[in-house]
Amino acid sequence: MRLGHRVLIASAIAFAVLAAVGGVPASAGAQSSPIQHVVVLYLENHSFDNVFGYWCDHNRRRCPDGGMPSSVTLADGTVVTPSVAPDTVPPASHSVEAQTAAVDGGKMDGWAKVSGCQASTKYACISGYKPSHIPNIVTLAKDFAISDNTFSMANSPSWAGHLYAALASLDGFLGDLPVAASGVAPGPGWGCNSNKLSQWASSLGAASRWVPSCVPDPSLNPTQYPYGGAFESSPVKYAPSIFDRLDAAGLSWRIYDGNKNGVSDGWAICPSLAECWDTRERSNELSVNHFVSDAAAGNLPNFSIITPGGPYALDSEHNGDSMTAGDNWDGQIAHDVMTSPEWSSTALFITYDDCGCFYDQVPPGLNPDGTAQGPRSPLVIVSPYARPGYTDTTHTTFAGILAYVEQTFKLAALGPNDADAYPFTDAFNYSQSPLKPVQIVKRRLPASARKIRLTSAMLKDPT
Repeated sequence: MRLGHRVLIASAIAFAVLAAVGGVPASAGAQSSPIQHVVVLYLENHSFDNVFGYWCDHNRRRCPDGGMPSSVTLADGTVVTPSVAPDTVPPASHSVEAQTAAVDGGKMDGWAKVSGCQASTKYACISGYKPSHIPNIVTLAKDFAISDNTFSMANSPSWAGHLYAALASLDGFLGDLPVAASGVAPGPGWGCNSNKLSQWASSLGAASRWVPSCVPDPSLNPTQYPYGGAFESSPVKYAPSIFDRLDAAGLSWRIYDGNKNGVSDGWAICPSLAECWDTRERSNELSVNHFVSDAAAGNLPNFSIITPGGPYALDSEHNGDSMTAGDNWDGQIAHDVMTSPEWSSTALFITYDDCGCFYDQVPPGLNPDGTAQGPRSPLVIVSPYARPGYTDTTHTTFAGILAYVEQTFKLAALGPNDADAYPFTDAFNYSQSPLKPVQIVKRRLPASARKIRLTSAMLKDPT
């Protein structure tokens, strides 16, 4: 344990600190949590209405905000009838600019400004999936708990979306994907090892500048890492992660992603944090295959984050990929959890890292640190202690997941966003008879999905 900037706080003191900032609801203290393992699966690029809108049409009591509307009026007055999305996820843009335009200051009418969502595409992003198209996620939503009021923490595609999954903030980054630096050979992925740049601002509303897409660690050996793990000097400040809090409490954690032979792809979290990538913490980054074996062996860590990538990239439900393949995969992850010897002490959160950017009707709010939230994301809670058939309607963000981890394990908050986030308290009942696993299906991929896989394989190995 490196003492330079880690906060070593005893569990009881940390819990008291949380209570002081209002982070521990009375009901959480009244119930003794049996949860010892929290697993978070981040899928790619869908809004709440895109995934659950049509399901909500038939389950109005589960969806107080309503289901997929019969029509959507755009900023210019055009009235669009939402369509049923194809299995191959439409290629809508989900840059910061596209997401900001779609939200349009909370009016939720700027979808025609999203590239790939114009009249010529029949407004492809104003669409959703029927329950029969996504049977696994619908079964989990029906039998366990959902949140219909969880928002991404910013208008941001995957790099930033995965960053705040661990930090509860963007640490000043503005959210868009990193780009190559002029005159510098790029490395793999998007993080500290990528030699790439992203826009960053020193404070809310300050002028932005291009800086290395890396959260530096000033405690690294200055001879080996003169810029704290970044490829050049950076003004970005060190920010603690949920991994720091777990380490300080002597708890275990792992990131399961597209790691292959120690090289991570762009969706991976660890490379963006120098403290993870350039230290022994990096050994906690494993391939998704290890999650399958860890769950089966009853060897889950206290906290896991799963992000797709590598061989699982085509199962992520990303734009251009197959929704059937993705539903098979998230069903498989849920199956691995439910059949694990540790099912009785596990909570699985399934969500999507950004909107994609597909239509959603509910305006985002502001984070406690003053930054704007992004569109609403689907979120399903799978656990023996999730309230069956329950919809949690309390407003929260991805920081609410971190808050749940912190309160479950009595950890100090990372900052204002998770300290003040609602931690899905009402979605759990630790006194109920534990729920049993549910049946998961694996469907044959349609021809369009098999073609995507064949094309991908040919691109990787043209021989």
